[in-house]
Amino acid sequence: MEYYIVIPAHNEETFIALTLNSLISQTVLPKKVVVVNDNSTDKTAEIVTAFAKENPFITLVNKTSEAIHLPGSKVIQAFHKGFETLDENYDIIVKLDADLILPTNYFETVLNIFKKDATIGMAGGFAYIEKNGEWILENLTDKDHIRGAFKAYRKACFQQIGNLKPAMGWDTVDELLSKFYGWKVVTDASLIVKHLKPTGANYNKIARYKQGEAFYTLGYGFLITSIASAKLAMMKRKPFLFLDYIKGFVKAKSAKTPLLVTPEQAKFIRKYRLKKMKEKLF
Repeated sequence: MEYYIVIPAHNEETFIALTLNSLISQTVLPKKVVVVNDNSTDKTAEIVTAFAKENPFITLVNKTSEAIHLPGSKVIQAFHKGFETLDENYDIIVKLDADLILPTNYFETVLNIFKKDATIGMAGGFAYIEKNGEWILENLTDKDHIRGAFKAYRKACFQQIGNLKPAMGWDTVDELLSKFYGWKVVTDASLIVKHLKPTGANYNKIARYKQGEAFYTLGYGFLITSIASAKLAMMKRKPFLFLDYIKGFVKAKSAKTPLLVTPEQAKFIRKYRLKKMKEKLF
């Protein structure tokens, strides 16, 4: 099985070498790694170029975009830019962040997961962050969710869900659509990924409303959005975020923001989400 990796990177000179070092140390090497230098004003491009000289499977692609960091759209537009440079000779496509340290057996393990079951569409490990000198689980999501920082897709699944959506919520809608089409999403707790920059570290105030907008565009409806918003605000230990999320949802609904899914998919998603919520309660 061959796997390709696309890494969107914006001003990642502090971490990108650590990420690339962990890739060239994999027990099963990637066939191709494309780093998309997205408007960086630091030494990101120079560091990647130095790695590319020593490791021919690494290439650098430059992209210009706005400096503002909004969750979702910017990073996926950069992913698309990198993906367009690749051929079709891959079995697994990976979207990776530029601030990770992966265990050396990460991709060997992930490929084995895909090999075991042809109905597995996505696979990944878990994100850990450093707190007081210890690496602890970055506990923002359910254990059956693969974090947006490291997504690996089987080619057929990736094509069926229609690539990645350039909007916040892309790393939730990909899994929901995979399930809609009958694919399994598998996580492996033995794969500990060190996430060097905690999620949302650079997000501005506009981004707070974006979460509510994302819930709307996923087709959640008000009830599921309210429950999901309350849960996320509690997980982040910022109760007032709940109001921001609800405001974002209402604003998106009033503006008739287009959904990321079809009405049929939205219906499936609401049913699936409610089922999962009931399972947790009873």
